[in-house]
Amino acid sequence: MKVFVAGATGRVGSLLVDKLVNKGYFVYAGARNEQKIVKSEKRIPVHLDLYDNEVALQGKLAEAEAVFFVAGSRGKDLLQVDLNGAVKMMKAAEAQGIKRFILLSSAFALNPERWNEAFLKDITNYNIAKHFADSWLIQNTNLDYTILQPGALVEEKGSGKITVDVKTPRSNSIENVVDTLIAVLEEPSAMRKVIMMHDGDTTITQAIQSV
Repeated sequence: MKVFVAGATGRVGSLLVDKLVNKGYFVYAGARNEQKIVKSEKRIPVHLDLYDNEVALQGKLAEAEAVFFVAGSRGKDLLQVDLNGAVKMMKAAEAQGIKRFILLSSAFALNPERWNEAFLKDITNYNIAKHFADSWLIQNTNLDYTILQPGALVEEKGSGKITVDVKTPRSNSIENVVDTLIAVLEEPSAMRKVIMMHDGDTTITQAIQSV
């Protein structure tokens, strides 16, 4: 399967590309600084500028059959990148005839009443951007989406175990998030679902099959 990763040089995106390639996927790795991406037989660097319009972005998708949007501005330009960049990629995917779209979001992004809890109170603007990107994907597209909403990302070894029965915002290893992103691509029942997660005690495969 050929997939496109938007945000391929980020903390999540770079590991996602590596793991997809290792699993046999052909990856178009999209990033503004695509020169940082090592080209290989199954990894093609693609220059991706989320400030471009959706017509230009459509031209980057080539023969991809699914899109992962894991790009982010890390708080520097939430409107243009995290919100509008995501929406433009959705429009580009639809125009290209791609149905499968996986969006990396944030815990409780669709629940503003929870944004004053724990670490969420420090990332309100980020959650606003994610709220409207998530809402656009659900309400304004015909894409077969999955929205994955993890809590705080931490750089530690993944356990391979998570929970999707989320009651409070908690942390996630980046590796667990990446493995979950791949799992939702491979699980048909994850389509048209919003899945919240944090590190837990259930294997990723079992957790995703339960949603």
